[in-house]
Amino acid sequence: VQLVESGGGLVQAGGSLRLSCAASGDKLEYFAVSWFRQAPGKEREGITCISLSDSISYKDSVKGRFTISRDNGKNSVYLQMNGLKPEDTAVYYCATSQYCSQGDMDYWGKGTLVAVSS
Repeated sequence: VQLVESGGGLVQAGGSLRLSCAASGDKLEYFAVSWFRQAPGKEREGITCISLSDSISYKDSVKGRFTISRDNGKNSVYLQMNGLKPEDTAVYYCATSQYCSQGDMDYWGKGTLVAVSS
């Protein structure tokens, strides 16, 4: 599976962005899909996951502001980010696994940069 993220950019605090994770080589509906982010100088962290049954979980720091969703027809997963804060600045990655609780991801995209100015 090849994953390509898009939709990153520079936005002011309080603004919104919608990230896309487009897949080729297999159908994303066969996988759990997670979004991770890595801020400068920090470790990569998982922020949300949508399971095979479309159960969704969020890290507390993004709960209520970010929304993950699937579009099986477009073989894509999205991350709608509202109320962005400077601390959301990071490279955002999507990744697939069989389960949201799985520690190691099977496939990764190369990431898209989100920069939030204050």
